[in-house]
Amino acid sequence: MQKNIPNILTILRFILIPVILYFIFTGHYLLGFIFFTISGITDILDGAIARKFNLITNFGKLMDPLADKLTQISVLATLVFQKIIPFWILIVVLLKELLMIIGASFLYGKDVVVYSKWFGKLVLFYLAIVCSLIIKEFALTGIWQNLDFILYCIAVIATIFSFIMYVKYLYKDGFINKSDLKKEKQPVIINKKNTQKKSNTK
Repeated sequence: MQKNIPNILTILRFILIPVILYFIFTGHYLLGFIFFTISGITDILDGAIARKFNLITNFGKLMDPLADKLTQISVLATLVFQKIIPFWILIVVLLKELLMIIGASFLYGKDVVVYSKWFGKLVLFYLAIVCSLIIKEFALTGIWQNLDFILYCIAVIATIFSFIMYVKYLYKDGFINKSDLKKEKQPVIINKKNTQKKSNTK
């Protein structure tokens, strides 16, 4: 049972997605905030438990980042639909994820390990989303009214920075095996002396 705890937490995040979206759509932003926060906590816990007790599985490697992306993109799309945030923020996130998928497809089949970096763990979008939900729930005005938009702008810049850094490390740290790219076909040399000796012994 202990071995499956990280995977159970990951599955729980998938289950929480429609719950979060429902509360945002119906205007229950505080409940949306609560369940969104629970989702974020499970994200932290499943990774920490998996690493500490060596419970890392192929399922977790695939589904954990997928749960993160689906949660973030679906919530952002809902906020756009509710006209809480501008559409271009969602477009930037989608473009970044699309480029990451293209990059992963390019590396597919190679002897490559692409591990996460600190800049891939930035949580600014989570903070911005939480800020949006709190502002809408309590109808905050004044300086607080535009705080979430400022955080979204910073998060977009961080997203672009994250993608650039991944591309940089892709080549710098050898995620692509450069030796494979430099390999040339070596000519096959036949030792004529050995072949002659073999023919003579026959």
